Amino acid sequence: MGTYLNPGNKGFQEILQSEYVDKTGLIALVNRTVGTMEKLTCISRPRRFGKSYAAKMLCAYYDCSCDSHVLFDDKEIARKPGYQEHLNQYHIINIDVTSFLSQAQRKGVPLKDVPNMIADAVQAELGELYPECVRDTLMDSLIRCVDRTGRRFVFIIDEWDALIREAKEDSAAQKRYLNLLREWFKNNNFTPQVVAAAYMTGILPIKKDGSQSAISDFIEYPILDPDGFAEFTGFTEREVRRLCEKYGMNFEDARKWYDGYDFPEVGAIYNPYSVMLAMRKKRFDSYWQKTSAAESLMTYINMDFEGLQETVSRLIFGEEIEVDTECFENDFETFGSRDDVLTLLIHLGYLTWHREDGTARIPNEEVRCEFRKILKGRNVNRKWMELIGRSQKLLEDTIAGNAEAVAKAIEEIRSTQYAPTFYNDEQALRYVIKFAYIAAIDQYLKVEELPSGKGIADVVYLPKPKSLLPALVVELKWNKSSEGAIGQIKGRNYPAVLKDYSGEIVIVGINYDAKEKEHSCLIERA
Repeated sequence: MGTYLNPGNKGFQEILQSEYVDKTGLIALVNRTVGTMEKLTCISRPRRFGKSYAAKMLCAYYDCSCDSHVLFDDKEIARKPGYQEHLNQYHIINIDVTSFLSQAQRKGVPLKDVPNMIADAVQAELGELYPECVRDTLMDSLIRCVDRTGRRFVFIIDEWDALIREAKEDSAAQKRYLNLLREWFKNNNFTPQVVAAAYMTGILPIKKDGSQSAISDFIEYPILDPDGFAEFTGFTEREVRRLCEKYGMNFEDARKWYDGYDFPEVGAIYNPYSVMLAMRKKRFDSYWQKTSAAESLMTYINMDFEGLQETVSRLIFGEEIEVDTECFENDFETFGSRDDVLTLLIHLGYLTWHREDGTARIPNEEVRCEFRKILKGRNVNRKWMELIGRSQKLLEDTIAGNAEAVAKAIEEIRSTQYAPTFYNDEQALRYVIKFAYIAAIDQYLKVEELPSGKGIADVVYLPKPKSLLPALVVELKWNKSSEGAIGQIKGRNYPAVLKDYSGEIVIVGINYDAKEKEHSCLIERA
């Protein structure tokens, strides 16, 4: 057994020795492609969504240097057609591209030499395991190995696009790397004879401009359209329910924190990395954001495309946004519009995509925590700093009961680019109010519309636990009066929805007079 050639099943054994959610059904999807024209599979997913676990599982299943019956006989794959036919029947070439990048950085090796490092490492192990097969080039050696052993190769490449991302300024490194992939997967004298199947993972899909034509024969399953691989993108709701029952954790809390990646074929999908940490630590928290997945959110949000900051603000307080994903260039560099940035955030897992209606939203509380950090960050651009400062002042004036200042502040927000183009009904007023109080998202535990006994309070803000801030209940009117709004709050007993809340409540009535084109406000304490 080697590291890159026929690594065996030790990696998957370690996974099984901890809590394991059976995802071996994925193998059946790959089995269907073995030896066919569809044998090249490329999966793109956000970081921390189980790509490396899947790679280790596939190595253990296909590797001919070990016997993995004991690992799989009681798993889902054992009940699928073709289980015995493909189990431990192939040579494996297993490449984690990030490990080679780390080696190159540690040794001071230029990125353009990384492709040779990969080829040399496989050739060296081939010489150790099958010395009679070694020839001058890796290609010839692999052909010889197939001829001598009667077994073809399954290529498993984790984070295939890591070198492309890391060498974004180094065209020589990219060219050499793509040439290596072309030799393996787009070579009529090599690929049909040597490659039984390939399973490649990355963060972004293959570029559409043809620059990555070396792998254009791969069939892609991106996060935008995972097709049959959807249920293997993360944990399903059924799987998370079972974990919560086993660990004595509240399922509704798990749903709030980690749900949100929805696919029509399978429904809700949960972030597996964070779910498992929550189970082990017995605490729901934001775990994914503490990884490298969260490293560049502010960089993208601060890009100065028209309407981008406004769009992110709407996302932060829970709206769904239409996004055109078609023009995205599938890289971290080429951005031409707001939609390009939002599409990248979908691929990175910061947003979830609803293919049917073409909309995106922040998926769950874990990711929302990362967006909230924007409101407190020092690196936000000037427009956002002004907006957040104005919102914070509005919140202070509301709590202080300064109704005139609140009405004036809302009028100022109404006059900015963040307001709806058509300010002609109560829904438009609701949008402006929620936007105006955006600073409350950081200081209040929940910002939501809540039902009362006789209706719906327009906007209710609940302070975080142990906070000294009062709760806010806001009622909106259009062409009526702020006094009428206050009366409606009292008449419908809206504060009763806060029956489990023991602190102070501030009730706020806001009206917009379309004829006079002005806002009025009345504030009382309940």
